[in-house]
Amino acid sequence: MPMRHTWTELQPDLLRENIRLVRERLTRGSQLIFVVKSDAYGHGMANVAQAAWAGGARLFAVAHAHEAIALRACLPDARIVVLGVTEPAEAVAVLRERIEPVTVGRRHAQALADAVRREGSRLPLRCHVKLDTGMGRLGVAWDRACDELADVLRQPELEAVGLCTHLAKSGGPDTEFSLRQIERFRQADASFRRAGIAIPFRHVNNSGGILRHPEADFEGVRAGILLYGYAGPDVAAAARPLATKPFLQWKTRVAQVKRVEPGMPISYDGTHVVSAPTRLATILVGYADGFSRLLSNRGCVLIRGRRCPVVGRVTMNLTVVDVGPDSEAREGDEAVLLGRQETASLWADEMAGWRDTISYEVLTDIRTDDRRIVAPA
Repeated sequence: MPMRHTWTELQPDLLRENIRLVRERLTRGSQLIFVVKSDAYGHGMANVAQAAWAGGARLFAVAHAHEAIALRACLPDARIVVLGVTEPAEAVAVLRERIEPVTVGRRHAQALADAVRREGSRLPLRCHVKLDTGMGRLGVAWDRACDELADVLRQPELEAVGLCTHLAKSGGPDTEFSLRQIERFRQADASFRRAGIAIPFRHVNNSGGILRHPEADFEGVRAGILLYGYAGPDVAAAARPLATKPFLQWKTRVAQVKRVEPGMPISYDGTHVVSAPTRLATILVGYADGFSRLLSNRGCVLIRGRRCPVVGRVTMNLTVVDVGPDSEAREGDEAVLLGRQETASLWADEMAGWRDTISYEVLTDIRTDDRRIVAPA
């Protein structure tokens, strides 16, 4: 088997502990919906889903139908919801795979129903109604939802089993906006019930909502970034913090180490010039692997338990770091891009700060086909 230049290591025991902590926080007997979209936030969907199932998770959510079909192959008995737009051409496939799409408006719901009718299925397509209560993205307007969808949802080809919305500001200090969204959701739910359409499974809260709005723990709660061990600065300041831990490490190796003298320019355009005698290590990762060019002269990695700054431009496949004049680093050493080494650690929130972005983007940028499962340390 060829050696991979970068790889990730997943620790299932930490994931299972995160699941336990989040489930304990939920109120009213709410069920946890584990969001594993975008390859489980860059962690590898198959490995994460199987570890989560072993940890007691039974409901999962993805963004697209093709993700849901791949997930079904991993988890034949899981309940799976597609949060994005399922195309009418995909309706028959998701019906056959017992996958539950959301409907985002009247035209979309009718197109899904028509596709099921053409198939001649005796079973309805179980679907969730997505309300726009203030996100301004996907979904039918909360104050018109019942008027627009009631007659469509009464068709035998559809069975409305879920009602959902997405909180736009749950991670920040503006709790009033989330409370307004939650109240709009309740009003839309009441409108459907008055029309004789009682939708049994309601889900509103996301990771931020879990920490700030227990009143929105309905029948289901969607947890994403919190289960991956991150919360972000706003959510971390919540009144009800939860200490989940990252369970993914991202690593590469040192390709070359050399001693350099002052005045030597490093990498493209010479944006770093060596100021004192030191040793430089070239590591086998670059922006093609998801190690952003924005980390040039800003980021760092861990080698031999020491933080080593990136010097010069990050290039497509290689990056240079300063390991220090007294370092014993050598070719073949492990370099930690995200994770822990000896007593030092470096996680996606910190890397996100160097890139002026969020941990979600750092994690989903990781590109490797070498994903390893590791036992507890």
